[in-house]
Amino acid sequence: QNAYTNSSTMARYEIFNKLFNAFILIGMTIVTVVVTAIKFQDAGSGRVMLVVAAFGSLMGVLSTVFSANGRILTFLFGLIDVSIYGVMCLTGAKYGNAALHLLYFLPMQFVGYLQWRKRGASDGERVHARRLDSRKWLLFGSLFLVGLLAAYFILCALDKTEAAGVIRWLVLMDALSMMCNILGQLLLSTAYMEQWIFWIGVNIASVVMWVLTLRESPDSSYALIYVVKYSFYLLNSLNGLRIWLALSREEK
Repeated sequence: QNAYTNSSTMARYEIFNKLFNAFILIGMTIVTVVVTAIKFQDAGSGRVMLVVAAFGSLMGVLSTVFSANGRILTFLFGLIDVSIYGVMCLTGAKYGNAALHLLYFLPMQFVGYLQWRKRGASDGERVHARRLDSRKWLLFGSLFLVGLLAAYFILCALDKTEAAGVIRWLVLMDALSMMCNILGQLLLSTAYMEQWIFWIGVNIASVVMWVLTLRESPDSSYALIYVVKYSFYLLNSLNGLRIWLALSREEK
């Protein structure tokens, strides 16, 4: 009886995963195509960047879906995504995210691939996930707080595009996204479940950052693409947390 119940539960679990993945992939594709078509006529000289941003976003959502499901193909699509996104951030004066993607994320795609292979990931097998202990949690939490403060003040000194205030929100979102990305990628490459807590932070910060960009520069043809992209990423990261909780529990 127990074996039958477990088998039935796993079957429903896999069906839900497939339907959710299809929703993310199809939904992101439809929305990206529609938004690109709407913005294309008004993009002017930015049409090429708009199309490239749309393509990169689709590669990125493929990467995150494979990552959420513990599949090693995440690093193939991630390589394309981070390259394009890094250049877009550079042109949009998001210097923290530009440096992050081109100087950190890009080489980490190769590191992650090698690390996942060591932990059993292959074309047909999911990676063996694990969890942080209390000591490592303290370490990562401290690194996050110290890094966030340092990144915020450094970016405030570098970024002259936003008016000074008590809190420079666009810069703060850039710094928050930067630190969550750094720690999230490190935990992703080493197959820790807690990566998804940081990815959720990345996606919330990125949605806010690009919404603020769109508000300040309504003519930015690709900002809306990234609002859509990170909204879908947020949904996927919540599902990734659910899946990796189960994967790391099995490994434990």
